[in-house]
Amino acid sequence: MTYKQSRRIFLQKTALLTGGLFLGSHFPDIRTLANDQENMANTVRLGIIGSGSRGQYLMTHINLIPGIEIVAVCDNYQPNLDKGVEMTGGKAEAFNDYRKLLEKKNIDGVIIATPLHLHAVISIDSLKAGFHVFCEKAMAKTPAECLAMYNAQLETGKILLIGHQRMFNPRYLKAFEMINRGQLGDITQIRAYWHRNNDWRREVPETGLEREINWRLYWDYSEGLMTELGSHQIQVANFIKKDFPRRVTGTGSINYWHDGREVFDNVNMVYEYSDGSSLIYDSMISNAHYGYEEQIMGPKGTMELEAGKMYSENPPPAPGILQLLNNIEHEIFDPLPLGGKSWIPETAVKEKGEYIYEVDLEDDGTALEMEGFAQMIRENRHSDVLLREAYYAAIAALLGNMAIKKGEVVTFPEEYIL
Repeated sequence: MTYKQSRRIFLQKTALLTGGLFLGSHFPDIRTLANDQENMANTVRLGIIGSGSRGQYLMTHINLIPGIEIVAVCDNYQPNLDKGVEMTGGKAEAFNDYRKLLEKKNIDGVIIATPLHLHAVISIDSLKAGFHVFCEKAMAKTPAECLAMYNAQLETGKILLIGHQRMFNPRYLKAFEMINRGQLGDITQIRAYWHRNNDWRREVPETGLEREINWRLYWDYSEGLMTELGSHQIQVANFIKKDFPRRVTGTGSINYWHDGREVFDNVNMVYEYSDGSSLIYDSMISNAHYGYEEQIMGPKGTMELEAGKMYSENPPPAPGILQLLNNIEHEIFDPLPLGGKSWIPETAVKEKGEYIYEVDLEDDGTALEMEGFAQMIRENRHSDVLLREAYYAAIAALLGNMAIKKGEVVTFPEEYIL
């Protein structure tokens, strides 16, 4: 199935899903996204600030979408700038200073895909220059910068959307709606993890560019695993809990990649919400066996959002002959409880679960996020809910690093509660 085909099915189903439900008012009008002719007649003109690997990834998705044109590309590293312009068919104007790009009058909005330490200053300058802004996650490098970005949006009234693509992923949208209906019961624990097996390094073509190219490895530019990966999953947990974590504790270290990097190559966190429930989170880059997942648990069941599956605590019995065979099997093979049931180990449930969404969009939500940003510009409709979610996720991720470095429990500061 092509992207356009799966997109059309998704839009039809999601328009029904979000109509009148709690998700609906937080997102662009999904029904209008389905009208390609209307979107093509109302072209949104964007500038890209930061055309490195992430910027190029976003441009690849934008090139699939009708009604969006990239008219300007900015990067201070010439190979990235050249590649970005090339991806527009050579049509975009090139800049090596984002302030020059912001002087253009034929741009509706900008996409910021720079290293983390530049998110706040470029976003705020862009908002104040009159542009709508899509900024990649995490929101900013410090809690103070996150708050400054949030306040700049309030002052200017322009759209500020942070790049958490799971908020546009069909599996996640469906899961959010099911959880909100109470299908898992009260959410008592969330577990999330993101595991990779690579050194996170990029080749440095010439002396003096190490920190510019490998910025993710150094504290001056990056906050490591917690912002690059963890902020996504904290945001999902917060949205489900309709809350933000009030306390966090954790550990982190460099236990494998001893190559001069400064940021941790593994982190292990416990976030506590106001109702006493928790998010248990870990991330590493020395083993990829388990990949990444968010496991949402309540007394009625468990959801694994990345897999798009739900596991009931009390699955319905198998019909007819299957139930009979199951009973016979248990009589033959189940262990005898010699000392009562306490002798039988509580091993993991073997239920295979059920898929919660049947359409494979062949995308993680990034293309729909780009399409959604363009539609928000057309509608001139900012989502404060999505911005608040990104804000609290970013600060929680930053507080996680703070807890590791201090070796203590860190409480969410009152001055950063909106």
